[in-house]
Amino acid sequence: MNSIAVRSAISGLVLLLIAAWAWSLSSEPSARNLVFSLLTGTVFGIVLQRARFCFLCNFRDFLDDRDPWGLIAIAVALGVGAILYFSVMMAWVPVPQPDRLPPNAHVGPVGWVLGVGAFVFGLGMAISGSCLSAHFYRLGEGSPTSPFALLGAALGFLLGFLTWNPLYLASISESRPIWLPFQLGYAGALAATLAILAVVVVVLFAAGRWSPRPALAPGVPALGRAVFVDRWPAVVGGLFIAAISAIYYLRVAPLGVTAELGSLVRTAGTSLEILPGTLLGLDTLRGCATAVKETLLSPNGLLVVGLVLGSFAAAFGAGQFRPTLPTGAQIAKGLAGGVLMGWGAMVSLGCTVGVLLSGIHAGAMSGWVFLFFCTFGVWLGLVAMRRFGWR
Repeated sequence: MNSIAVRSAISGLVLLLIAAWAWSLSSEPSARNLVFSLLTGTVFGIVLQRARFCFLCNFRDFLDDRDPWGLIAIAVALGVGAILYFSVMMAWVPVPQPDRLPPNAHVGPVGWVLGVGAFVFGLGMAISGSCLSAHFYRLGEGSPTSPFALLGAALGFLLGFLTWNPLYLASISESRPIWLPFQLGYAGALAATLAILAVVVVVLFAAGRWSPRPALAPGVPALGRAVFVDRWPAVVGGLFIAAISAIYYLRVAPLGVTAELGSLVRTAGTSLEILPGTLLGLDTLRGCATAVKETLLSPNGLLVVGLVLGSFAAAFGAGQFRPTLPTGAQIAKGLAGGVLMGWGAMVSLGCTVGVLLSGIHAGAMSGWVFLFFCTFGVWLGLVAMRRFGWR
């Protein structure tokens, strides 16, 4: 049996084991969200790995090589996801009202803390080499940096909890969520979202450096390689992610990848009595909510587990699972960048998935604010690292 057949068999076995786990969970009616989260996370991980969808990597490709396709894919994911999200929200909240936000939507408070948190998160992305969601899928590829980035993120969450109360009293308590459909109506908010994204795409087309893409060779082997080995076209990944985001919101909750990590840190910090007895107002705000865990399994936890396992299955089948021992530089960058991302995600109530993606999909101003300041942080971080030879 050749190596390709072995890899395919092992990859298929992993997917079968995930399916068996989902089936075992389905025996309890109350566990349907757990099953859906596990399976959705698996698909999400496969799409992220096959399309190499990472906010930091796509921005870096454009900054270094003027390759616009990754950023265009992000714009596609945001625009198509907003259309699908608005279709759901219009059914749930037909008439936008100031005191009635769409159920569970990540419409967070807008203030200077959000901007600072997003900026720090962007710096952490640049230093560690990926956003948090990408570190989860790269964990499934055997990345030597990702385990330390996630450990650093846990430490960053702890620092975020320790600094939360002063920040809440200084700004967050006075900040208010801004839901654009209430300000502009559904049609106006969606039109504004698509217009901004259209301008971004036009600018990317004008500023990008285009290189010819090899045509897909005819035949089943070539098609199989395009699906299971080669990187998917970036825009295809953006379309899949838009659909996953909207479907998961309709079925479970807004898409996000930091709630479980934050909840684990909060639970440990509370049990060790190193966190404040009360985290002011935290549990009343929209975003990737953290809570003291009372059960082992949660929808967000299984979403992340499915993401890692799905990425592993896709990477192993493609021959892209390549674990290596970390260097000192990789450990340092992972930890340092992770701490910054963890703190930024905690005070911003999410990351590039929970605040940026799900927020913009929901018509939240907080999503756009996060996008702007996070992009600035990424740009400054990449420029500084290139300037001082840290890359």
